[in-house]
Amino acid sequence: MTDIAQDSINQNLMQEFLTFTLGEEEYAIDILKVQEIRGYDAVTRIANTPDYIKGVINMRGVIVPVVDMRLKFHLGNATYDQFTVMIILNLGQRIVGMVVDSVSDVIALNPEEIRPAPDFGSTFDTQYLLGLASVGERMAIVVDIEKLMTSQDMGLIDQLAEA
Repeated sequence: MTDIAQDSINQNLMQEFLTFTLGEEEYAIDILKVQEIRGYDAVTRIANTPDYIKGVINMRGVIVPVVDMRLKFHLGNATYDQFTVMIILNLGQRIVGMVVDSVSDVIALNPEEIRPAPDFGSTFDTQYLLGLASVGERMAIVVDIEKLMTSQDMGLIDQLAEA
């Protein structure tokens, strides 16, 4: 097989990921799940929800629940500034906003470039991690965003959307 044919096959296997930061760490999610990226807007708080569910926004007539990923991952209090970004995700039948510290870039990875996440035993839940990927000198934590929004979380989000 020629190098050009092999490159074409490899490019077909590549998947694009949007990278973003939370604190000092860089994360990556499937770009196909991203509907849009926007600056952080004030949200309407809903009573009796977990701290990481910031509330909802009205986005062109659609009520969108907003999850603060820094709070979800227990990374301390979030500070909202000009770099804070809201990634709007399209997860099947649900639209969800995800607040992150900043968006980095879009990267393309082959499946073999994503290494399995190490086993942390029962101290850390890795079910939503696809693995770790080296991007130049950086390391990105590749997240399965649909698994991250667990059924319990989605149940809460569904309740918010119906409120």
